[in-house]
Amino acid sequence: MTLQPTPADRFTFGLWTVGWTGNDPFGTPTRQALNPVEAVNRLSELGAYGITFHDNDLIPFDATAAERESILKDFRGALETTGLKVPMVTTNLFSHPVFKDGGFTSNDRSIRRYALRKVLENIDLAAEMGAETFVMWGGREGSEYDGSKDLASSLDRMKEGVDTVAAYIKEKNYGLRLALEPKPNEPRGDIFLPTVGHALAFIAELEHGDIVGVNPETGHEQMAGLNFTHGIAQALWAEKLFHIDLNGQRGIKYDQDLVFGHGDLTSAFFTVDLLENGFPNGGPTYNGPRHFDYKPSRTDGYDGVWDSAKANMSMYLLLKERATAFRANPEVREALKTAGVFELGESTLAAGETTADLLADTSAFEGFDADAAAERSFGFIRLNQLALEHLMGARQA
Repeated sequence: MTLQPTPADRFTFGLWTVGWTGNDPFGTPTRQALNPVEAVNRLSELGAYGITFHDNDLIPFDATAAERESILKDFRGALETTGLKVPMVTTNLFSHPVFKDGGFTSNDRSIRRYALRKVLENIDLAAEMGAETFVMWGGREGSEYDGSKDLASSLDRMKEGVDTVAAYIKEKNYGLRLALEPKPNEPRGDIFLPTVGHALAFIAELEHGDIVGVNPETGHEQMAGLNFTHGIAQALWAEKLFHIDLNGQRGIKYDQDLVFGHGDLTSAFFTVDLLENGFPNGGPTYNGPRHFDYKPSRTDGYDGVWDSAKANMSMYLLLKERATAFRANPEVREALKTAGVFELGESTLAAGETTADLLADTSAFEGFDADAAAERSFGFIRLNQLALEHLMGARQA
């Protein structure tokens, strides 16, 4: 069953996803380059809300000013005709050989200055396109050899770069927010700010961290053996989930960029459950685009490309349907209660209770029967079974 998406679902795709020609480290392209205007038109026909791009996905690195304006004119025309939005823009600081040692953290100061100018130029374009978020993926910001970098200076230079861009946004009153995209490795042996946790800690050190958040990607967290749902939950809790990249990944290996849900399906279910239904006890919610950052299989032609775009949206909608039924099921509500999930929402200290009050409460420690409390059965297995039965469509309510 394929569900029909609409722009109200806020599904977005990177131009680099549907436009990926199938080149990889071991093979040349298997598809011809895709005209960005065709990408806009086809995604609109499929029910998408928007399209995103790196600057050089749309405008070749060596384009002249006249070529740049011609490309932008055609692209803007397609957006106006279809109504497709551009909610996010990003900059490529990883493809050209000049960035082989990074952009913001290159050991070559002149390259760092060039990279910063390139980003600032693209901030202007993002604002012009009406983007809400500017994603920063430091794919070349890292190393293969620990002795090749002064790690403290690298973080200083990263901070300098991000703060400079954030200050520029404020100066121009653009209203954009920056979102750092963590990834542990590939293409570098080790990439700086490899996980959501690293990125959140870095943001806390910024001068302009108020407009800087994260853009977690399913496969990137799972490449590090981490729980993606936990990662986005912490970002939400910190009110720093500014954007999200959805795809599929099967285990700790290279970045597979599969269709969303075509990797760890159970994780995808709980990801959608969190994004759509929020925390069981309330809290911050995510209202941004559901962005797909994947690669259509290089084995397929463009028929497969558009099938894969449909598959991403359909998988999300199917999981949304299952997650909605899961949360609404009375058995699930009872299982959540038995598991203590709602109890976890209660403050450990009573309202107005002090540390002195806790120390004076003998029932909390001296009179506490640890052996009796240890007998409690939380019923986590039953709760998870109910989730999987909903995921598999074995329960409709």
